[in-house]
Amino acid sequence: MWDEDIKKMPWLRFPHLNGYFHGLKALVKKSEHIAEYPNPAQKAPLGEPPLKQEIPKPKPYNPYNTSDSSIKTCYLDDEEKIPAPSIYAYEGVPQYMPDPTFGSYSMFGFRDDVCFDRFGRYGPYGFGYDIKDGGAGVGLNTESSGSEAVWKETGQIDYGRIDWGDVQERCVTANKHRFTEPDPETEVLKPEEGKKNRIAVVLRLYTGFKWTQFSVLNLRAMINELALKSGGDYNVHFLLHVKDNDSPIWSDDLTVQQLLDAHVPPEFHGLVTLWSEAQMKLFYPGKFEEPIGNPSKKEIHDVYRSAHMPLQVFALQHPEYEHFWNWEMDMRYMGNWYELFDRLGVWADRQPRPFLWERNSRYYIPAHHGSWENFTTAVEQYTADSGEAPVFGPVEFPETKQLRFEQHGKSIIPTPCANDKNSPQCGVGEAADLITLNPIFDVHGSAWVFSNDATGYGKTPPRRCVIITASRLSRRLLMAMHEEIWRHHRTMWTEMFPSSVAFHHGFKAVYAPHPTFLDRAWDPLGSSVDKIFNGGRDHSTSAVGSPFDLRNEHNHRGTSWYYNSEFSGLLWRRWLGFSQLDGRGRNGHRKEGGGKLRGGKAEEEAEGSSGRMCLRSFLMHPIKWESPEDKP
Repeated sequence: MWDEDIKKMPWLRFPHLNGYFHGLKALVKKSEHIAEYPNPAQKAPLGEPPLKQEIPKPKPYNPYNTSDSSIKTCYLDDEEKIPAPSIYAYEGVPQYMPDPTFGSYSMFGFRDDVCFDRFGRYGPYGFGYDIKDGGAGVGLNTESSGSEAVWKETGQIDYGRIDWGDVQERCVTANKHRFTEPDPETEVLKPEEGKKNRIAVVLRLYTGFKWTQFSVLNLRAMINELALKSGGDYNVHFLLHVKDNDSPIWSDDLTVQQLLDAHVPPEFHGLVTLWSEAQMKLFYPGKFEEPIGNPSKKEIHDVYRSAHMPLQVFALQHPEYEHFWNWEMDMRYMGNWYELFDRLGVWADRQPRPFLWERNSRYYIPAHHGSWENFTTAVEQYTADSGEAPVFGPVEFPETKQLRFEQHGKSIIPTPCANDKNSPQCGVGEAADLITLNPIFDVHGSAWVFSNDATGYGKTPPRRCVIITASRLSRRLLMAMHEEIWRHHRTMWTEMFPSSVAFHHGFKAVYAPHPTFLDRAWDPLGSSVDKIFNGGRDHSTSAVGSPFDLRNEHNHRGTSWYYNSEFSGLLWRRWLGFSQLDGRGRNGHRKEGGGKLRGGKAEEEAEGSSGRMCLRSFLMHPIKWESPEDKP
């Protein structure tokens, strides 16, 4: 059986990396850090790192703009005695922790010289103390030496009576002077000098979702770090999918309250907007053509085929926001949420348009490509060698239909590009309409399973897709998608529609290669990863050889970010303090588990242990369960 697995999944032959699991006693300065992988000088896995006797003290972590004097402090209580808390980080990195295989810290401005343990990350939100004291009641039975430092300034905050809807609204009101407001008649944001446009973070929720204290902690962190600590730059919302289509969610307040009571913790009630597929049929009525292909066999308004519909409606109803982060409940971030979303947005807005679609379609692998500048040069060379002209936009095809702004002679393309579309300044400073967290690939010939689920286009149109729907979308892109559906009766599979509408009409779409890790030491260094993950047309993720082909997707199981990743959950639970089967036996990365039980309280406290884990900031997905008690 093992030999058969190796033939099907050759990456199983590479050795596992151990450096993720070293703890606080192995911290070193960034200048002294040796990455276990990618490392051209030493072959992984490396041995045990030297240990220190004393655990250093963590410090409050502040990625915010402290020079902005216009920001008014936001508080958890209406008496304004409990300011929004800070999370804590440790200076340094555990020795031998791997560097990212995809993406970069430095080019976004993420700090990679600090790490986060479970108490510094979640202690300020209730991790590590009892429910009777206002905590979450989790983390009490894990290794905890030195953890009391995270409550030194604020004490252990009582979250038992928090109403996050009220807290967030008070924060917005206190900082209202900082933001642009929509025109009452046109509902278009009115630019004002010195004022900012706001961003919504919209989490996809559904009736029947299994809440745990860990998901509560994650959401407290998002609201505090994105909305409160920023002074209202972001607001957090929940879109609750009511699966019962007969439920009168827009007619009866009692029904709404009963649904909230049954499916959402009270502290989040004030942030929830309800929707149903029956409601989407009212927003998008009429007869839709049969799709080119429909492997899911679902109806056009079904959430799996058209999850963008309720987000479009939400954007329509909330003109106060310029951008919307579409987010899922099973995603976790090791660092500060504001640092992630802010830095991704700043970087994407700076990206030039020339060769943008070509860069978007490739994983950036520093061990193979070198610097980002080298990568961009390589992409231009790949494009030249292909004989194909680079895509610019809008993209014309036989079934093209204009949107109203195009019929009125307007264009999405900014003026510097109209004068010279090859100018290196073309698109620089233009807010990205779409920011994705995986490459944007051409589905034609890719064998991606849903590539032909396009409705209303007649023949097969040019299509672009991003696996995992987590992304930032501009209101104008969402309104273009909205118009395509209600007016032209056109739509596509959830993961294909936003990027394809951007592709067709010339919106600025950017893949942001955030730091992503592998669980094994792929060899040869760099080239082996590029061969598989950029194995499509012209060294990309597109067309034949795509890593998103159903036959190739298994390669993502050992990554920290993909919908079928197994490594992300294993690493996350070990970091939380739970022991895990590490999958290192003959049954490695198989559903029945395998390998050795590692981690947990006894191992972290043992003599010679490096202590509890401390990881640099990065995204993880999917986290389907956290406590062993919640394992499905």
